[in-house]
Amino acid sequence: MYEPIRTPSVHTMADRARTGGPLPRRSREEELDDRLAGHLTALLTVTDELRAHAPDVELDDAAQRLDAQVARLCGGRAPLRAEPSAAGADASRVAALHQRAHTLAGQALVVATSRSDTAAVSLAAERMETHARALGLAEVG
Repeated sequence: MYEPIRTPSVHTMADRARTGGPLPRRSREEELDDRLAGHLTALLTVTDELRAHAPDVELDDAAQRLDAQVARLCGGRAPLRAEPSAAGADASRVAALHQRAHTLAGQALVVATSRSDTAAVSLAAERMETHARALGLAEVG
């Protein structure tokens, strides 16, 4: 009629955490590094997709710089890169990709600013401006 609980209670796990038990602990900097690497990897994926639909030398350069930043944050490991979908998307698809890239660059900028990573702040801000120009959200020049 009664099934005993076979997993440790949350109180037991909390006690282990307070006494330095086996729960993994990560610093705030490590968490921010992972979060920033994730945002930059997502931005790289969207950039690769844009490169497939609207080839541009500036996007090629941005992809290389994003790749380098992610590798730096991940201890030298290059990010996994998705295969872009078929080329030749219409203007609305390209605009949606620019909007997504703008949003991701903004998220990366917030995290990079909080961890005081000047290189990532610069790259994220540049990507935000570029995608804003592509969307007509910012004045050129």
